[in-house]
Amino acid sequence: MKPLSLIDSAFLMLEQRQQPLHVGALCLFAPPEGAPEDFAYQLAERLRSSGQAVPPFNRRLITRAGVNFWEEAEDFDIAQHFVHLALPKPGRMRELLAMISRVHAAHLDRAYPLWRMYLIEGLEDGRIALYSKIHHALVDGVAGIRLLMKTMDADPERSLAIPAPWEAYTKRGGKRSLPVPSPALRSVDALRSLAREGVANVAPIFRRLAETRRDYRDGNPDCVGGLQAPVSMFNQRITGSRRFAAQSYSTARIKAIATAFDATSNDVVLAMCGSALRKYLLENEALPADPLVAAVPVSTRKDDGTSGNEVAFALTHLGTHLADPAKRLRAIKGCMDYNKRALRSLSATQLLTYEGMLFAPGAVSLFTGLQRQRTIVNVVISHVPGPREDLYWQGCRLEGLYPVSVVIHRIALNITLISRNESIDFGLIGCRKTVPHLQRLLEYLEEAIEELEATLPDAKPAPKRRARTVEKTAEGSLAE
Repeated sequence: MKPLSLIDSAFLMLEQRQQPLHVGALCLFAPPEGAPEDFAYQLAERLRSSGQAVPPFNRRLITRAGVNFWEEAEDFDIAQHFVHLALPKPGRMRELLAMISRVHAAHLDRAYPLWRMYLIEGLEDGRIALYSKIHHALVDGVAGIRLLMKTMDADPERSLAIPAPWEAYTKRGGKRSLPVPSPALRSVDALRSLAREGVANVAPIFRRLAETRRDYRDGNPDCVGGLQAPVSMFNQRITGSRRFAAQSYSTARIKAIATAFDATSNDVVLAMCGSALRKYLLENEALPADPLVAAVPVSTRKDDGTSGNEVAFALTHLGTHLADPAKRLRAIKGCMDYNKRALRSLSATQLLTYEGMLFAPGAVSLFTGLQRQRTIVNVVISHVPGPREDLYWQGCRLEGLYPVSVVIHRIALNITLISRNESIDFGLIGCRKTVPHLQRLLEYLEEAIEELEATLPDAKPAPKRRARTVEKTAEGSLAE
């Protein structure tokens, strides 16, 4: 038996009926050319015949004297984890996303290893889907995506020889992180490390804190404090229902905008999100006067290494107070550049301590709801690097990789995206009650790209868009 770490245990303790803490992914695949009509059935039977599982897929939670442990299950039963489903007709993307919304809202049974996988057929265009979910106490979102990619190959023939996903081992290296900034937990190890390293390593932290507070006090628009976000409609308690929306956007389009503004693709993505959220809140007559604030994971790696996760949470405003798309992008770029300079001036240990001290007041507000006017963040936006080449799974070509993340009380919306070779796949998850008609954000994201493209020197007038209708934005719809 292996005891759970502090953070792994926290995922289990924080889980509530309205707040399941598993992460997931939806993959879309094109079957091989000439595949028989019962291809999905044959694939399901082949996968179901694989009754062996390796860590973390065979780890079952047990509790002894109030302490949680992982135990490797000897009676692993694939029937509890692998499900073959068919969409109801007509099998549009809206039916698929409505199904994912429902199954992602359901808790995983703690009597079994904490994961489940669904092979879904019945899409009208002939594609198949694979939706998987696994508890955050077992792997984080990035590790989960990497685990999925381990079961794929650039060669369709070689991909047929790769075992079922639950037989693919993943090494859990590097530091874990909660889905939102959590100073109390993230700083424990950092404080221990600082104690070992000596007092001299504390000085840069207080210097950085003083500079941040001075910039905030002086009104530096690029500096975002730990209790600066206005309370919005996204900062309410959530219910157990979920709404999932997904869409792919061209990498080339986003890079062209980034180049024109001397920005990064991530800056452009944040500007798209800021524009979409501004329009959504205006539509709901709920736009705060001050800009929304997002928690954005930022790499702080100073070398080209691949081991570990050198990541910190940066707080950036999303320019929702600005109507002009170009000004919004420049403002977000300035804020992200400020964050990167600040974060890279500290070591990994110093950075975690700095985060804990900076975010503590906002975290107290977030988890208690005592502060009614300000909070730490309004939304979490994560950008995960994905495969840079075409991949195949069991002979099927990967055509979409959409993350399905978590939402928690008082952060009712999460936007996670994965960069692939030709597209950036967005996955939006939100509380169905707190964030009504979430799928409209997909249309607003597309409009955001068009608005930014219209600011480019060689821009051509965009074709007129049809007026939005209720049918066009029905539950779970995917822009096509």
